[in-house]
Amino acid sequence: MSEEKLPAPSPAPHKRRVRYRGKNPRRFEDKYKEHGRDPETIAKVIASGKTPVGTHRPILVAEILEALAPQPGETAVDCTLGYGGHAQELLAKILPGGKLLGLDQDPVEFPKSEARLRAMGFDEKVFTAHRSNFAGLPQILAAQNLAGADLILADLGVSSMQIDDPARGFSVKLDGPLDMRMNPQRGQPASVLLQKIKPDALAELLVNNADEPRAASLASQLAEKSLSSTRQLAEAVRAALPRSGKGDADLTVRRVFQALRIAVNDEFSALENFLRNLPACLKPGGRVALLTFHSGEDRRVKKAFAAGLASGIYSKISDEVIRPTPAEQHSNPRSAPAKLRWAIRAGEVASA
Repeated sequence: MSEEKLPAPSPAPHKRRVRYRGKNPRRFEDKYKEHGRDPETIAKVIASGKTPVGTHRPILVAEILEALAPQPGETAVDCTLGYGGHAQELLAKILPGGKLLGLDQDPVEFPKSEARLRAMGFDEKVFTAHRSNFAGLPQILAAQNLAGADLILADLGVSSMQIDDPARGFSVKLDGPLDMRMNPQRGQPASVLLQKIKPDALAELLVNNADEPRAASLASQLAEKSLSSTRQLAEAVRAALPRSGKGDADLTVRRVFQALRIAVNDEFSALENFLRNLPACLKPGGRVALLTFHSGEDRRVKKAFAAGLASGIYSKISDEVIRPTPAEQHSNPRSAPAKLRWAIRAGEVASA
């Protein structure tokens, strides 16, 4: 009896490679060469003074390392893990024998950054990851049975991953849902805030959070309005302005976005809580460096450090704010508004 031959399986249909939309695609989803970590494309993006989407370029790295002076065997905390760029630099300095605690409240980016650092060889013995706002640092140190840290870093800016993803609702340039929450699992989005807030309250918010000079007139046009997308908000702001140059209008739009983002995430309350508890989170001689991105943050840090120096809590603080060099601002324009301040906890100086 002859053996019946089965038909050969049909070859899988050919699937065309997705076409890269031009040299510089505008839509976030179309920038798959940057998402996919294509080295040539990434090099071109960085050379043009931009940040590849889905990544974040750490700011003032050399200046932060100088201020914190990390040493092998020390305990470090990165209160705003973000993409992990600063953490990676700190880990290189505190090993062998050291340990870094990384905090971040963003449930979307946090697991990616943890996985990235694990892939670099940083296991649980040298790096622990904690999904928390930086205001939760005292509880995390207590849970780790640590009396304090040798050095603490907090980069208070919004990460490039958050800004570039239109689904997060942070971007002025890209249309997306009007959200702006750093932790989308908590609180209310900016769209809900605008629907509920009264004009007087919105005007106060615009002044306190962004020093907006046209706060009253803008608030009367924006408060209690139903705006569901970032583009709708930007257009509503421009429509509420008197005739002015594009640059002036763009600046006002950015200030409105900043003010709403700070309110949605209750950023000033979290920062004030963090600054109150900060000295107790540092060992004697411990160092802290804080990176801020607007005047409201910098004023609070400056005031807290000055008060700590006057009361003897800190033995030394930075005399002047430290800014990115012109070269860094040229290569990474998002670094331009950054301001760095540092302080040293009173007590025994950390050994060199």
